Amino acid sequence: MGAGFELFFTALETEWPANRTLNLVFHGHSVPAGYHRTPEVKPFRSYPHLVHAALKKDFPVAVVNCIVTAIGGENSIAGAKRFECDVLSHRPDVLFIDYALNDRREPLEAVEKAWRSMIEKAVNIPLVLVTPTGAEDVLYGAADEPLVCLAAMIRRLGDEYGVRVADVYAKWEKFVLDGSDQATLLSQINHPNFAGHKLAAEVIYDTLLLSSQTS
Repeated sequence: MGAGFELFFTALETEWPANRTLNLVFHGHSVPAGYHRTPEVKPFRSYPHLVHAALKKDFPVAVVNCIVTAIGGENSIAGAKRFECDVLSHRPDVLFIDYALNDRREPLEAVEKAWRSMIEKAVNIPLVLVTPTGAEDVLYGAADEPLVCLAAMIRRLGDEYGVRVADVYAKWEKFVLDGSDQATLLSQINHPNFAGHKLAAEVIYDTLLLSSQTS
């Protein structure tokens, strides 16, 4: 499911006047929306724009838009309902989906159905599924931790549909289990600070570049 990234990376290197505008679309909840300590929103210190900046540094001739369709407090069930109207209408060249942090409050079956719906509607769009950033109330290392189950679901869907997974949760969890202080990554209980967004951006961008090499 979903097209490869070859055309996207070719377009990034195409110079004027043969080039065109490329759209990165980030769909999800408050984290990609740029909330740090609510109600303050810091889009330029959040991972969508950090990924945008990294891409522009590596591909200086490209014209790239960063479009954020995320809504604070939303889960994937609500996000799937507005997917065609609010997301596909932007004609994404690459689409990123990040909902797991808020999906903890919903039945896993309904959440998986919503993720599948979005993946299946993203026909021929290079797609990156994003596992969640962390939070103060997460039990890292516990098998029954909801974020563990959701991250596992996202990885499984990535394998099933043949789409990329940016495994932010794996890097975040390793950071905590290795003995580092999670407080250095958080601005409040469930929102990353700039350091937390940088961690997420690095994983997402590395996944995007890997896609160009293996698609």
